[in-house]
Amino acid sequence: MKSLAELQAIKDRMKDKVILREGSEEIRVVVGMATCGIAAGARPVLNTLVEEVNNEGLTGKVTVSQTGCIGICQFEPVVEVFEPGKEKVTYVKMDADKAKRVVKEHLAGGKVVAEYTIAAYKE
Repeated sequence: MKSLAELQAIKDRMKDKVILREGSEEIRVVVGMATCGIAAGARPVLNTLVEEVNNEGLTGKVTVSQTGCIGICQFEPVVEVFEPGKEKVTYVKMDADKAKRVVKEHLAGGKVVAEYTIAAYKE
């Protein structure tokens, strides 16, 4: 068994890497990680979102978490952004490069990347 000091050191080292928890931050980002999402590539999207939120210094403002099925499997990987007082934004067919752009432009810059949203894919 590890000592309490060793466990605390591990926790401190991992804190910046794991922002996948509940929070009361202003912005909540949710990645669909059900079987369909994972099969479509949601894991690299989730990892990129976490890394880029850390890189942009948004850890106090943004919480990234995962959820099960969002219900629109044909659009996986799906990322939803919840901001207080605003309509939910649903990004679809995401990949790591798109996730980087969403962090930079939407989460850091406040401007929705419209061409990645579900509205852009509706017929």
